[in-house]
Amino acid sequence: MTIETSPTGVKSSDFEYQAKILPGVSRTFALTIPVLPPRLAEVVTNAYLLCRIADTIEDDVGLDNEQKSHFHERFIRVVEGLEPAEPFAAELAPLLSNRVLPAERDLIENTPAVIRVTHGFSQQERDALTRCVRVMCAGMPEFARNRSLKGLDDLEEMASYCYYVAGVVGEMLTELFLLHCPELERHRERMMQLAVSFGQGLQMTNILKDIWDDRSAQACWLPRSVFGSGNFNLERLEDAHLSPSFKEGLYHLLGVAHAHLRNALEYTCLIPKRETGIRRFCLWAIGLAVLTLRKIHRNPGFRSGAEVKVSRRTVKATVFTTNLTLMSNRAIRLIFERAAEGLPLVNLEPWLLDGRRLAGRLNAR
Repeated sequence: MTIETSPTGVKSSDFEYQAKILPGVSRTFALTIPVLPPRLAEVVTNAYLLCRIADTIEDDVGLDNEQKSHFHERFIRVVEGLEPAEPFAAELAPLLSNRVLPAERDLIENTPAVIRVTHGFSQQERDALTRCVRVMCAGMPEFARNRSLKGLDDLEEMASYCYYVAGVVGEMLTELFLLHCPELERHRERMMQLAVSFGQGLQMTNILKDIWDDRSAQACWLPRSVFGSGNFNLERLEDAHLSPSFKEGLYHLLGVAHAHLRNALEYTCLIPKRETGIRRFCLWAIGLAVLTLRKIHRNPGFRSGAEVKVSRRTVKATVFTTNLTLMSNRAIRLIFERAAEGLPLVNLEPWLLDGRRLAGRLNAR
C-alpha cells in the first residue's frame, strides 16, 4: 500500500490527524484557524496542538511535579528533534489520570504524528514553534504549581502569568505572520509589542470570565493589589463578591483588558487588507472578547461563567459583522467602539508591552 505524503515528506494522514483532533481539544480554535491561508492554518494548528500537549502535562493531577518537569523537558527535546517522539508518548500516556479528557489523551498518544508535521516545516517556522514551547514550559509551571485562592500579588505578576500562557503565543503567531507576509517586516517591533498586549487582553478576558470555574480548581488569577488597596481577601470571595471593593477592582481589570484589546485592534489594522484570513482570525477573537467583557460589566455579581458566556447567536453575528467590515480599518474601528461602549478604560503602563520584562520577572522570583 502506498502512503501519500506532502511535498515536505510528511504523511498526509498526519495532517488529517491534526485537523481531526483540533475540534476535540478546542472548539474556539477549530472555528478560527481554518479561516487562515491553508499553509498558515497547518502551521498554526500544529502550534496549538504542541501547546496543548504541554498544557495537558501540566494540568494532569495524576502527575507529580517532578514527573511534569521531566516530561516537559523531554517534550522540548522532542520538538527540537533531539529525542524521538514515540518513546515519549509511550511512557507518558499510561501515566495520565482518568481526569484527562479523551481527546487530550488521544493527542498525547499521537504526539509522533503531530511532531512529524512540526519537523516538516521550514527551519524558521520550527524555530518560532520551538521557542514558544520552551518559554511556555519554563514559565507556566511556576504559576500553575503555586496557584491558590489567595490570588496573585499585583498587575505585574498577572501580566507575567498572561505572558507565559498567551503573550508568548502572540509572539509566535506574529513570527509566523511575518514569514507568510514579508511586507509586515517593517512593522516587526511594533507588532511584537502589540502581540504581547493582544495575548494579555484575551487571557485576562478568560480569567475574568472563569473566576468561579477556576476557584473550583483551587486557583485564583486575580491580582490582590487592585482590590481595596490590596487588603481584600480573595480567599473569601464567595462572601464578598458583591462588595464595593470587589466591584471596583473588577471594573479596573475590565478597563485593563479593554485597553489591551484596543492594542489588539491596532495590531490587526497593521495587517494588509488582502490578508483577509489573518484579519478574520484576529478580529473574531477580539470581537468575542469585547462582548464577553461587556457581559461581565453588565453583570458584575455573576457566579458562573455560563452567565457571561457569549451565545452562539452572538458568535454568528460577530462573524457576519466582521466579514462585512473586514476590508476597512475605519469600519472595524467603528464596530469596536460600538461593541466596547460603556466599558471602563485604563491607560496601560509601557512595561505591559515588554515581553522580556514580563519573562524576566519570573527569573527574579
